[in-house]
Amino acid sequence: MTFDDVTGDGRLWAVRYEGDSDNQLYKLFDQWTDVVWLRNFFRENMYDLMNYFGTIDANVAIYDTIEDSEKLENILLNISYGTNLDNIFRPLNNYTRETFLDKNKAKITNRRHHASWLRIYAIRLSQGIFIITGGAIKLTATMQERTHTKIELSKIERTRRFLIDNGIVDELGFVDYLREL
Repeated sequence: MTFDDVTGDGRLWAVRYEGDSDNQLYKLFDQWTDVVWLRNFFRENMYDLMNYFGTIDANVAIYDTIEDSEKLENILLNISYGTNLDNIFRPLNNYTRETFLDKNKAKITNRRHHASWLRIYAIRLSQGIFIITGGAIKLTATMQERTHTKIELSKIERTRRFLIDNGIVDELGFVDYLREL
């Protein structure tokens, strides 16, 4: 597991898992703009799309996904120096918080016709410092309901365990770890 500095200033990182050709953030943006991949995804998950979001057809879902992906990409890749990432990422679980290495999510919040189903998952190292672990198209109330979102829960926990096992519990520990590489 390695980490790419997305913003170039050490505030936003993305995991590159062993054997992956790119980091999780760039993989997500590629996937979320791939019409063939999206068509297959929405065909496989049409029940959830209809059940949770009403009568949205696959072509509309593809269009909305690409639109939201571009918005998220603009938000995350064009972050100005003064932007507080704590305003973009929110705790994954609204009820509890970890004492360190909190699990977080980012999503589009001001969508007109329906809520955005795109999620980017990250671990908060310290105030304003995050590591992106993956993301998903979330079409159900909880992540435990579908395999593809359970995988994202597993990735965020696997990354959190990696950080803890390497003595990283905050930004300083992360910087020290990167220096030792």
